[in-house]
Amino acid sequence: MSLAIRELEKTYAGDSEGIDGFLAEHSFPLQEGTTTTFVYRGEAEEVHLLHWIFGLESTLAFTKLGDSDLWYLVMELPELSRVEYKLDVVRDGEHKWIRDPLNPLLAHDPFGANSVYQGVGYETPEWTVPDEEARVGDLEEIAFRSEAFGEERTVQVYLPARYRKNRRYPVLIVHDGSDYLRYAGLKTVLDNLIFRLEIPELLVAMTDSADRFGEYTSNPNHDRFIAQEVPAELERRFPIDPDPSAWGLMGASLGAVATLSAAWRNPGRFGKLLMQSGSFVFTDIGDRNWRGPQWDGVVGLMNAFREAPGRPAERLFVSCGIYESLIYENRSLVPILQATGMDLRYVEARDGHNWENWRDRLRVGLSWLFPGPLWMVYE
Repeated sequence: MSLAIRELEKTYAGDSEGIDGFLAEHSFPLQEGTTTTFVYRGEAEEVHLLHWIFGLESTLAFTKLGDSDLWYLVMELPELSRVEYKLDVVRDGEHKWIRDPLNPLLAHDPFGANSVYQGVGYETPEWTVPDEEARVGDLEEIAFRSEAFGEERTVQVYLPARYRKNRRYPVLIVHDGSDYLRYAGLKTVLDNLIFRLEIPELLVAMTDSADRFGEYTSNPNHDRFIAQEVPAELERRFPIDPDPSAWGLMGASLGAVATLSAAWRNPGRFGKLLMQSGSFVFTDIGDRNWRGPQWDGVVGLMNAFREAPGRPAERLFVSCGIYESLIYENRSLVPILQATGMDLRYVEARDGHNWENWRDRLRVGLSWLFPGPLWMVYE
């Protein structure tokens, strides 16, 4: 039990004054080293912590303080941890998921927002915040007909602040580009890293899909779109270095699967791959293969890739959170990638399957793949 809760139990006298003072004197979740106390105040029959830390029970019960309306949960979380969570409050037998009323920190994703716990030593990277000194790039939307899909597709292209048509640029193609912009601050990250000379000026083409399961799970049409049609359209419109070593492909979760699929089926197209928290589902994971038949395309891809990986790129960056259920698959993939002779860097973090985890790894990943004049090896 935390020292603060122990002291509160001693002083609580059946009225609310002690609790009022306790809440006013502390910020929450309450940290005492690696001991963390989550607190909820309000009438309830039960309160639970809903989290996404693989290996723990998905819901952890709070304890009620005497006959008060204060509930608490004490747990140990390692340094540098970052955890997104919600509270499950039960009233009249009904469960309601809410964000933590005592915690102002939020993280957003396509499904809404979660409360955020930041452990000892974790800080939001300063290079993810707009820098008033950094010159900002532009976003240009292009549209063209995709023969692979038989329809018009749009792509957002990031142009660096000092973009010139008389020079050639390296290029990075990004799956789920709109989400990377909205939830991982990709444009700000690019502006800052280019300004700091940690990565070179480059063009970034951001694609999106309205049918991720249909297109990202080893779909030949999508592989053609990403590896042939998008590059051809970019080369037609912009001054791009044609050498494969100047071309990168990137994605997170299913986007990482689509990245591996397109590169593997089109060897020599991309020199660099960045894959974050890839949903690399295998058949030999026993009772962990709970995901269902919609994953058959991924299973088939990964089994075929492990059998004959070839050399889909020259340089790879792979990252995953240790609190993700996918940590097993990503760790298992690393020695296969290393055996191909590709130049690989693999990074883990005390985080989960979320956009801010992927944001926080962008500096090390992008500078590893596209080192600028002032590139350094970041941990």
